[in-house]
Amino acid sequence: MKLKPVFAALPAIFLALTFSLAGPAWAQNLTDNPDWKESEVPPPPAFDVGKLVTFEVSRGSSLVYGVDPASVSVSRVDSLVRYVMVATSPSGVRNVMYEGLRCSTGEVKTYARYLDGRWQSVANAQWRSVFDGASSLYALRFARAGACDGSAPQSTVREIVERLKKPNQYLDQ
Repeated sequence: MKLKPVFAALPAIFLALTFSLAGPAWAQNLTDNPDWKESEVPPPPAFDVGKLVTFEVSRGSSLVYGVDPASVSVSRVDSLVRYVMVATSPSGVRNVMYEGLRCSTGEVKTYARYLDGRWQSVANAQWRSVFDGASSLYALRFARAGACDGSAPQSTVREIVERLKKPNQYLDQ
């Protein structure tokens, strides 16, 4: 008996759906510690756009995202990865943000933006989910590309940078 093309494709469709749902599964495994408290946020670090380690956020994006390894820190006190994220448009316009990434809950917070040659604090900065869509997609990709090891931050900045530089070796493991 010969299967119709639609039915013959069902196993492939099932596998594709299974793997596409892996992202939300990561989110469901994240747990919040009710006793967790964020430590005092250090001032924004210096950054050098000439030393950015870039990574792909989405194939359709015209923006190039990157972090200067010297701006990345891993806090043992509150388990946060803090960094300066630079998004550069094809025309060279840059959006620069100082942020914190909480791997255990899949959240990101923007502390400050670099505007007109100086840092400006974000008023009433709030944690937001990296799964909230396009506005947080870069943070999700940064987490998966190297900043987080599952629901924990990487142990060292060196590990984060190594993973960012070799995305095909580590991405989406």
